[in-house]
Amino acid sequence: MTHTTAPVGIIGGTGLTTLSGLKIIGERDVETPWGQPSAPLVEGELDGQQVFFLARHGNPHRIPPHQVNYRANLWALHASGVRTVVGVNAVGGIHSDMGPAHIVIPHQLIDYTWGRASTFFEGELDHVTHIDFTFPYTEAAREVLIRGAQAEQVPFSGFGVYGATQGPRLETAAEISRMERDGCDLVGMTGMPEAVLAAELEMNYVCLGLVVNWAAGKSDHIITMAEIDAAIEQGMSGVKAILGRTVRELGAFTRQPC
Repeated sequence: MTHTTAPVGIIGGTGLTTLSGLKIIGERDVETPWGQPSAPLVEGELDGQQVFFLARHGNPHRIPPHQVNYRANLWALHASGVRTVVGVNAVGGIHSDMGPAHIVIPHQLIDYTWGRASTFFEGELDHVTHIDFTFPYTEAAREVLIRGAQAEQVPFSGFGVYGATQGPRLETAAEISRMERDGCDLVGMTGMPEAVLAAELEMNYVCLGLVVNWAAGKSDHIITMAEIDAAIEQGMSGVKAILGRTVRELGAFTRQPC
């Protein structure tokens, strides 16, 4: 099939490749100046739209958040023609409306990570480059996801400040209290530097967050993997429904809109 739009990149878990109506075309290994991506790109077609799926933590799921090669991942997608990326992220809920299985389309983020390779602009440069990062998520793409969630009647929040932490451990209750004072509504470990690397490549980037647990200190019990797995099972159908509804419109973005 001849595609008239740019392919859409979707970064997340391998389970997303089971989207209803998705035709898998094949896998693509992409070499980058920054090493190997987390996994081969899975090429597919959804509602006539070309998509590339990338398993952020590898396949099988074995790369911890602080060791993901974010630069190789974003570079591989860009080199494959992707100009709009949807980052699907499992997150913890801080805001009282954002409990397990709730979907959030955040509008801002705060970066608490450290020591991660977080820019393409280093080494032997011709000049120093500072990109504007006032709005880390492409607003036009956010609006597409919001309309898709409304059309699918999926419970969601169309706002939120994502706090990106280092991991792989979960946070302390005191750390979550500090993040809440900072204005964070969500906490996750993979939102950065993914978003800023997409911006450096002039790609549209938007986050589709699935809350999989209350953040530390926000419930009366400790966080368990059983709780997280149950929330993923309950909420992933909504994520898939939004992606299926919006992927063609997202593909129409060939470069960053205002």
